[in-house]
Amino acid sequence: MSRDYDEKRDYIRVSVESELYYKTDYDDEEQLGQLQNLSGRGMMFIASHPISRESIIDIRIEPVTKITPSLNAQVRVVRVTKQRHGDGYEIGAVIQKADDELVDMDADVQN
Repeated sequence: MSRDYDEKRDYIRVSVESELYYKTDYDDEEQLGQLQNLSGRGMMFIASHPISRESIIDIRIEPVTKITPSLNAQVRVVRVTKQRHGDGYEIGAVIQKADDELVDMDADVQN
């Protein structure tokens, strides 16, 4: 049985609309972006300015509800595309390193 292209990914991409904060190595201030989707390996978000490919940036996602933990990670930018319908840029990034506290989310449940 053949699978569609999207289903061949190692990690399922989930549509998530949330604010995302990012900081580049060439900018001292955090910038606000809009998370569009997230997977176990990466993410896509909208930024108001382009970010150089291969840049390593710090991201922080603070969910609206306290049920979902926040995500702090370093990501590598692999794709930058001007939005077709909008003024921003679609940033595709691969997660390089996530905050250690978020790796084992089941630890609190077992204690």
